[in-house]
Amino acid sequence: MIAYETRLGKVSISQAYLSKLIGHEVTSCFGVVGMVPSGNRQKVIGAFSKKEMLDTGINVYGDADSVRVELHIVVTYGMNINAIAASITEKVKYIVKEATGITVSKVTVKVDGIKE
Repeated sequence: MIAYETRLGKVSISQAYLSKLIGHEVTSCFGVVGMVPSGNRQKVIGAFSKKEMLDTGINVYGDADSVRVELHIVVTYGMNINAIAASITEKVKYIVKEATGITVSKVTVKVDGIKE
């Protein structure tokens, strides 16, 4: 949970909200086929759930000053992985800053698979 004070009161943002916000943006990026579960918890939930969750493959660390994001993705075969990663990085930084006002200090994109 990320919490900070403003002149109007206390603002609390959950890790789940940030993960789902980021997941929605990342899956809409050109060249991204899907997300890969990144931890044991996500793997167990994925095994029992039939639908793909938006927060799959996303880890968010940090506080109200800045956050770090780690993404695990699957890309389309034949695409420029560097261009996809750069696009995702800029999109994640922009959407988190616009929605929450929190700065993203680092985005790590890990390509865990390639599909045709």
